Amino acid sequence: MRVLGIETSCDETGIAVYDDEAGLLSHTLYSQVKLHADYGGVVPELASRDHVRKIVPLIQKALDDANCKEEDIDGIAYTQGPGLVGALLVGASVGRSLAYAWDVPAIGVHHMEGHLLAPMLEETAPEFPFVALLVSGGHSMLVQVDGIGRYTLLGESIDDAAGEAFDKTAKLLGLDYPGGPLLAKLAEQGEPGHYAFPRPMTDRPGLDFSFSGLKTFAANTIRDADDNPQTRANIAYAFQEAVIDTLSIKCKRALKQTGLKRLVIAGGVSANTELRSAMKKLMQDIRGEVFYPSLGFCTDNGAMIAYAGLQRLKAGQSTPLSDSVKPRWPLDTLSAL
Repeated sequence: MRVLGIETSCDETGIAVYDDEAGLLSHTLYSQVKLHADYGGVVPELASRDHVRKIVPLIQKALDDANCKEEDIDGIAYTQGPGLVGALLVGASVGRSLAYAWDVPAIGVHHMEGHLLAPMLEETAPEFPFVALLVSGGHSMLVQVDGIGRYTLLGESIDDAAGEAFDKTAKLLGLDYPGGPLLAKLAEQGEPGHYAFPRPMTDRPGLDFSFSGLKTFAANTIRDADDNPQTRANIAYAFQEAVIDTLSIKCKRALKQTGLKRLVIAGGVSANTELRSAMKKLMQDIRGEVFYPSLGFCTDNGAMIAYAGLQRLKAGQSTPLSDSVKPRWPLDTLSAL
């Protein structure tokens, strides 16, 4: 089976073609970072309009790169949610229209299921069951994964997601949008021991996250600090260290609670080098394994949607063309394969 994947949940237009025997045949991605940079964040209306402009040329490019014609496509997977409603509608409308025109089934994919399964695109893929840490600009959650669609939510952020806290703190430090990667780069110049940031919600039981207080602590620290480059780097270092320590502590708890020794890290924040190092050490200490998507598949992309959609299409599932998008869509409500 060969599937065309379409991702338009936020500010990146991702298109890919995935074959269940040959693997990933092509993937194209257009990022709207420059479009939104002047506003310091994603402007939903502008995002939707840019998806409209870019989606058809990108689909044609993905098909050309895969050496495919429309008759070679057996199904279409598109992101149905969660995400920005206008952006989701662009991908869903185009995907369902092509499915109708080409007389193939369409499947609406959960965006976070796409991230969760992104490590399956790698040569060394994790086996079920495992614990997944999904960390991005919009989500921070721990999930026990016993199979596709067999998800148990262990913990989630009760306010800001980790990626959102990175971006907001970066803005307070005067960094451009998107700030998360720039804050991580600035932290490389920082020195330990200058600031002691809290590790929120680690002094109590449970696996939920909270990063809004950490962001406030960073804001107060920045306000009271000297305005020089080394001080800013030291604050960035302390903030990043606090986030990574918090995530590590919660992952260790989740693994102990479930008795599992496999950990998957996915989502945009999973590209953070220091986070990867910390999780590698954690899993070495407990003699476990950790898996990530390659850097190109950490952020939103069509390949993960094509892969996730293919698994459900092969199982006989499809989404009626009349179904609407789902800006809010709990992961643990998905059907199991």
